[in-house]
This record gives sequence, C-alpha cells and structure tokens, in this order.
Amino acid sequence: MRRTTSVLLSLSALAAVTGLTVPSAVAAPAADRPAVPAGWEAVDASELARATDGADARRAPRAAAEPEQLALQSVRNNRFVATEVNYPAPNTGVQRARSAAVGGSWESFAFEWDEATQTYALRSLANNRYVAVEKNYAGSAQNILRARSTSVGGWERFVLYYNAELDRYALQSTLNGLFVTMENSYTGSLQYALRARSAEVSGSWEQFALYSIGA
Repeated sequence: MRRTTSVLLSLSALAAVTGLTVPSAVAAPAADRPAVPAGWEAVDASELARATDGADARRAPRAAAEPEQLALQSVRNNRFVATEVNYPAPNTGVQRARSAAVGGSWESFAFEWDEATQTYALRSLANNRYVAVEKNYAGSAQNILRARSTSVGGWERFVLYYNAELDRYALQSTLNGLFVTMENSYTGSLQYALRARSAEVSGSWEQFALYSIGA
C-alpha cells in the first residue's frame, strides 16, 4: 500500500488521500518574475523534481525534462482540484477544487516545464488538454481556468511559487500576471472554481499543496 505524508493534512484527511506523497521544496528566486509577497520564491523543474523525488540520496534523480505528475489541493477547503470533463460548453474542462480524494485522472496533472520562458504548462490527465486562463470570459467567470487547449501559449503558462515557511505553493498566470484563486464563496456549478484573479497571495484562497502521484 502506498502512503501519504503532509504537514498540511490532518490524520483524518490522510486516510482519504492514500497513494500520494507531498513534496517540499526550497526554491531559488527568479529575478525576471513579477514581484510577489515576501517569502515566496519561484520553483524551476529541477527543484520540483528534487522535491517530488524526496531526500533519499540512493534514489536515481529524475530528469528535469520529465513532467511531474501531481495533484493540487486547495488549502482553503482541503479539496483536490478536478477537471470537469462532463460539463457542457462553455465550461467544459473547468477546474474546481471539489474532490475529497484523488480518485484518478480527473484530479491528476502533468506539470510541463519550459526552459525558455521559465514557466509551467498544466496538462490535465483527464482529457489530455492544457489548462488555459479564459481572459475573454465575462463576469464572475472571467479568468477561469479550463483544460481545453491542445497546444501551449501565453494563456496556458504559469509561474509556480513556493513558500518554505508555510510549505505551500501558488500559481501565477503569465497571461494577466494574477494569482490563481479558489472561489470558495461561489455557488452552483462553479463553486470552488479556480480563477487567475488575485494581485497577490493574500491567504489560503491562493495557496495549494502539491502531491506527487506515484507508486
């Protein structure tokens, strides 16, 4: 049986996510990134690979070019982000922090690193589509995240930040420079939806735990 370890989860929550391991990272700052709150640093591919491989020196290092397969858990509501592949248009593939456990591909993502831009693209394993920021959506759905793209451009790129003191992560869209937020107060089908709409990491709404999906 696989085990889960996280400083962010209670013992009861651990039972719900058996099969995952949480990475911790010490990230180096990226000088060309927009300013972020004190204590947050950008995470590149080699740092994320070391975090998910763990501290066991006997383990063979993972190639930095190999995408990390991860699950995201909202710190705000302790739920895992899922791709809503069965939602009808225009919300097909919307990202929502609504799962109590990682049940399969719906809650699984490949974090693909791009050295040239120093950013990640998030590919949903549920539909093999890249997560995009819907900047042209209006109203409460503006900047919502959807796994709907077959290729990667500015709409699909994110900077990943880590706070060592909190042991938490944050995602910043390169399209609008805003941080991904979980909309805990939304109701209906978009409750817990993810949107790139915060100018800073102000609290748990913008904070996530990352879990490696492995044997």
